[in-house]
Amino acid sequence: MEIYNTITRRKQTFQPREPGKVGIYVCGPTTYNYIHLGNARPLVFFDTVRRYLKHKGYDVTYVQNFTDMDDKIIKRAGEEGMNPPDLASKYISEFFKDADNLNVWRADKNPKVTEHIPDIIDMVDKLVQNGTAYVVDGDVYFEVRKFAGYGKLSGRSLEDMQAGARVDVDERKRDPMDFALWKSAKPGEPSWDSPWGPGRPGWHIECSAMSLKYLGSNFDIHGGGFDLVFPHHENEIAQSEAATGEPFVRYWMHNGFITVNEEKMSKSLGNFFLVRDILGKYPGELVRFFLLSTHYRSPLDFDDEKLSAAGRGLERIKTGLRLLSEALSKPRKEGDTLVSAELGAALDSLKSSFEAAMDDDFNTALAISVIFDLTREVNTAVQRLGGTLSPSDREVLLKAKELFISFNDVIGIFKVDKNTGDIILDNVPDDSAGLVEGLINLVIEVRQEARKKKDWASADRIRDGLKELGVILEDTPQGVRWKKQG
Repeated sequence: MEIYNTITRRKQTFQPREPGKVGIYVCGPTTYNYIHLGNARPLVFFDTVRRYLKHKGYDVTYVQNFTDMDDKIIKRAGEEGMNPPDLASKYISEFFKDADNLNVWRADKNPKVTEHIPDIIDMVDKLVQNGTAYVVDGDVYFEVRKFAGYGKLSGRSLEDMQAGARVDVDERKRDPMDFALWKSAKPGEPSWDSPWGPGRPGWHIECSAMSLKYLGSNFDIHGGGFDLVFPHHENEIAQSEAATGEPFVRYWMHNGFITVNEEKMSKSLGNFFLVRDILGKYPGELVRFFLLSTHYRSPLDFDDEKLSAAGRGLERIKTGLRLLSEALSKPRKEGDTLVSAELGAALDSLKSSFEAAMDDDFNTALAISVIFDLTREVNTAVQRLGGTLSPSDREVLLKAKELFISFNDVIGIFKVDKNTGDIILDNVPDDSAGLVEGLINLVIEVRQEARKKKDWASADRIRDGLKELGVILEDTPQGVRWKKQG
């Protein structure tokens, strides 16, 4: 398996720190609002990375933090008339609702800044004591020129970064690029006692302290959006390696930007989308499918038409799964073996192709194309069966079903029935899925009776009425099938 490592700028064979185990840290949201689409991309992608590593047999420890105290939270809390901890707690709860709708597994650890102040203070103190940080009027700054490797992640010299970056003017700093590890308290803001006086952590130090606490030095994968390469991750490397004297991270992974009409999504451009609003229009499985349909390091352009196109593709996969389910569940006569040899060979090849795609820097776009290939092979096989099914054909169709489930365990598009392990195809609550299906089948039976009586007006009225409700009927030689409109 190869991973593109941002710090080396090339793909490298993945060799974890400890055989059979993987530690992953992904930068989480600042909890002052609902998450936006730019947050959702790393959330979904790195969840898929974790899923695939577990699929490969690794014991994975996955850590994703919450920044639950910073300037934005304090400002928003004032606007909403709440205290900052309550505001942060509110949006952490909302984060989990959106993550659940995107079928994202819960992290093994979700550390919060406010719960790790002692760890942060200890790390800052180490940096002060070893001379790579200095104190000015209760503020503590990291001195970047004391760390020889500064810039190795972003690939720019300190002089280039200083010339091109927007840096707060603070004459107390020894260098404009020095960054805050600890901020002295301001009136009315939350603060904690420290050796340098009351204050709160700077942004960068929190991720270093929490990742090192739960994963230790030289852990395997640190992930986030490409916008975090500089300054956040660059600063994490500097302060972490200066504090420990050891390498910080083995593999740095960064996903590309979300664009809207090929412009980077931003509040200033007015093309800023909250996941909550998108989920109000589209099911979570479709949003996840769309986010994974492009390689993670490439920009992903968002608009309603592209989501609708993705929906049509997703419906093709659903149709294949429904055909497969029908072939296995409906009574059939035992007949000649028609598909097992050809389909069985195709399944073995598709399994290898899927894993090759994911082994090549987690190429989810190529992996999804393999799922489409599987769908096509299954559709062709089911159509050849007609009304018969031999034992060997049944066996290979069950193998195809298992392969769908295995692929979905990695890509995570569909939720899975906890009792049966089967993929849930219809985006309705579990307790009503059977009722909805039963009612639709009952209506189809009534329509079939009308057709037998040559009451074409009633039959058409039922078909058109279901279509208005988003249910499409298809009359086939094997009987009537229905599907939700994409």
